[in-house]
Amino acid sequence: MNKTLKAHLALFIAQVLYAASFPIAKIVMETIPYSALVILRVAGAVILFWASSLFINEKVERKDFFRLFLLGIFGVAVNQSLFLKGLHLTSPIDAAIMMITTPILVLIIASLIIKERITMLKFSGIIIGFSGAAFLIYKNLNGVHKEASFLGDLFVFINAISWGTYLVLVKPLMKKYHTVTILKWTFLFALPMILPFGISDAITVDWTSLSMTILLYAGYVVVFTTFVAYLLNTLALKELSPPIVSAYIYFQPLLTALITIYIFRNDELTWEKATSALLIFIGVYLASMEKEKS
Repeated sequence: MNKTLKAHLALFIAQVLYAASFPIAKIVMETIPYSALVILRVAGAVILFWASSLFINEKVERKDFFRLFLLGIFGVAVNQSLFLKGLHLTSPIDAAIMMITTPILVLIIASLIIKERITMLKFSGIIIGFSGAAFLIYKNLNGVHKEASFLGDLFVFINAISWGTYLVLVKPLMKKYHTVTILKWTFLFALPMILPFGISDAITVDWTSLSMTILLYAGYVVVFTTFVAYLLNTLALKELSPPIVSAYIYFQPLLTALITIYIFRNDELTWEKATSALLIFIGVYLASMEKEKS
């Protein structure tokens, strides 16, 4: 199996892991506060990545630490905090749909950071894609749980902006360092950023009284959604561009819907959600079509 095919396989597996995490994390946060889960997730990842780095003897140049610090902000601290907060307030399928705006956001962020030109076709795709996200937010704003759903969707959308920024910023470092080296510093820089916002909740949780199911689900979020999925995504960036990596997020609404509805049975795919997803898909396709032709 060649490296490119391995990268695509890694990305697909990562999307399956992410899709399962939407309903799983939602269940965990019924018992564990989202801020405590963020700390558990980041602290667990720090331990796992630094333990893995014992087998990789690699030094980081001093000039690259600032970029790693930025990765800690956008790729972990903001990303994970807002994602779990948003997921706590909205539904798993809604959160997955909002995340598919990421490829369009990567396009915009790349134009700002690396000055990639946005043509009329790309601009049309951006407008259509954002209209899909706005439609979902609007429908939730007028729904039964309108305040919670609106804020939840908004938090997940801001999280998507943060994740898109991470994908653009991390690419240059992939040419210089091993994936584990990048991620061990990224998560280490993020840990002190999120501690003040969740340490009190983490202390008050009676961890010994948690059921085995909740502990296993929390372990899944830490090990598979954080450690394994981040590793797979960042490994894929060695062979593929940020837009291609972000495009794999298209799988998330479908996979999340299948897992949530048929396994966990705690959500539903409505016509509003399907319409929003379709608009975002069309927007992403138009935004990337011109690049594919070239």
